Amino acid sequence: MKKTLMLIIALVLTFTLAACGGKNNAGSGANGTTNGTNAGNGGGSADAGLSGSILATGSTALQPLVDQASKRFMEQNSGVTIQVQGGGSGTGLAQVSQGQANIGNSDVFAEEKLEADQAKGLVDHQVAVVGIATVVNPEVNVDNLTKQQLIDIFSGKIANWKEVGGNDQNITIVNRPASSGTRATFEKYALGEKVADVKGSIQEDSSGTVKKLVGETPGAIGYLGFAYLDDKVKVLKYEGVEASEETVANGTYPVWAYEHMYTKGEPDAATKAFLDYMLSDEVQNGDVVDMGYIPVSKMQVKRDVEGNISK
Repeated sequence: MKKTLMLIIALVLTFTLAACGGKNNAGSGANGTTNGTNAGNGGGSADAGLSGSILATGSTALQPLVDQASKRFMEQNSGVTIQVQGGGSGTGLAQVSQGQANIGNSDVFAEEKLEADQAKGLVDHQVAVVGIATVVNPEVNVDNLTKQQLIDIFSGKIANWKEVGGNDQNITIVNRPASSGTRATFEKYALGEKVADVKGSIQEDSSGTVKKLVGETPGAIGYLGFAYLDDKVKVLKYEGVEASEETVANGTYPVWAYEHMYTKGEPDAATKAFLDYMLSDEVQNGDVVDMGYIPVSKMQVKRDVEGNISK
């Protein structure tokens, strides 16, 4: 009886120790797996190989697109910081040429704003096309202006809307500064010439401010990239042609420009990754279209630095 009892106790102790050992081994295994996973996560983070700061300055016509794309890019690459500033195409080109910015955003070719030797050192990255529309205060009773009428208005020869079929109301010009690529595009392709600022006209550095002033100032006229168009301003036809993506793409509406993102030489890794992202399907078929720009791939015509059009 005593031997039997001793045998039972021994068996119980054996099973108990085996069970504890099993649990400890299982715990070690789980810890091993967890530690392995943590080590893997620590060595393979999404932003481990991409970091840096990027400053993009210049065109306010391009600014909304670059700003929106940059925010999503930073969400996907937490090691990269991007600042997007306006100031006009001339400012962006000058700053990137002087090494003060990583990217110079511009509505015009660098050769149109910089000396030949400065422009030669820049690399052109075309990310979209922007149409430029003539806009007026919503109360202006005019729907179309010819090239000559626009020249006469922006040169001060026509100062009242009644002279072009509108109401008896003074015209207030809201212009961009000489450094603006939007102004350069408008003068080159809508007016066909540069015009001096008219006495009494308003000059603004930002397309957003131009829209605000035109929308709030009786009798006002200005011009904006398609990305800024909404019901706060009235869009006019040019020579009877509507300002639209279709008419820009097929070449019947002439007031448009490429949107350039220039770098001084080849970009660093972070800047290159961001420029590649600007040309990705996510941006080109999403933001570019949604925000009123036109993908370069949709253009049925091409334009060179001299303004010559080809199919």
